[in-house]
Amino acid sequence: MPEVCIDAIDLINKGQTLGEIEQILKVKYPKEEVDLLSFSEQLLELQLIAEMNGVRVDVQVKARENLGFLFIPTQLGKFFFNRIMLLIYMGLFIIDIILFITYPSLFPQYKDMFIFNLMVLNIPAWMGITILLVLIHELGHILAMRALNLPTKLELGHRLFLVVLETDMSSIWKLPSKDRNVLYLAGLCFDTVILSFALISQLIFANGSGIFRSIMAVVVLDIFIRFAYQCCIYMKTDLYYLFENVSGCYNLMENAQQVLRKWFPFLKTLSTEDVVFAGERKTVLAYSIFYFVGVALTVSLYTIFYIPQVLFAVKKVIPGYLEEPTSLPFWDAILFTLQILIGLLLLLYSWRKKYTQK
Repeated sequence: MPEVCIDAIDLINKGQTLGEIEQILKVKYPKEEVDLLSFSEQLLELQLIAEMNGVRVDVQVKARENLGFLFIPTQLGKFFFNRIMLLIYMGLFIIDIILFITYPSLFPQYKDMFIFNLMVLNIPAWMGITILLVLIHELGHILAMRALNLPTKLELGHRLFLVVLETDMSSIWKLPSKDRNVLYLAGLCFDTVILSFALISQLIFANGSGIFRSIMAVVVLDIFIRFAYQCCIYMKTDLYYLFENVSGCYNLMENAQQVLRKWFPFLKTLSTEDVVFAGERKTVLAYSIFYFVGVALTVSLYTIFYIPQVLFAVKKVIPGYLEEPTSLPFWDAILFTLQILIGLLLLLYSWRKKYTQK
């Protein structure tokens, strides 16, 4: 909230009338538009008013949504998330970096997504592997929540063009700030374990089954991109919430967007002073820089991985249309194109649903 709103609430709690408060705030904040009647109506809509003119306001209590996964024992969560295990996760992360530096061939390539020569088989294989890895990532969050005996649930969300699963961590605000960090990093901890397994497996079975090594390469590609996306904290990723929690500066994204718009005069917005407290300004400015870095990282991901994958797939599929209708390459091209169209239609449907609701 802007400071003027906080002062208004403070004066309301002290029992002063709305008219008196409005006059006080107009003097103290001459540049602000002060309308206590509209403000009080907003507070009433938000069910933040307990009593008005000595009459108690009836509050409609919403039915609390039940969270789940209570069948997972707290002891199981503590087995995966304790001081020793956190050191192991940190050690594995360092090992992964060393492996990438020592063996550059392990670094993911855009062609790693294509396990099979038949294009129609690659999308189901990639989707199956991705769904499994996402579930493992979310299992990390769930187990971390259960380690603290907190309930949770899985929800469906999206990041840009990607459909994602999200673990409900709304109940963590009852915890001290320092205890929340592990919950935000839990998914990445499990990703680190899987990444280590995939990298080491490729080294151990360098001369082994081609399919197995190809699958491990897809795993490395998927987790590498997930790590990169986590760094795109202009979206509300796990690392965004970690940054927010460590800094103690909340609504970072919204405040940073206001700051960024201030840097571009053609975008109408409030001034930085209206939305950012003085003590948070440096943190918001620092986040604004990371905001730009995240956007640049996203563009890099599309340039290095996604766009080349699309071009490679098109190059592989187009010759199939020139074959006889009875040939395998022809039907491979037809079915692969149908898979892409179905994916695009689902994406368009989700966008339409989202903006229709808005």
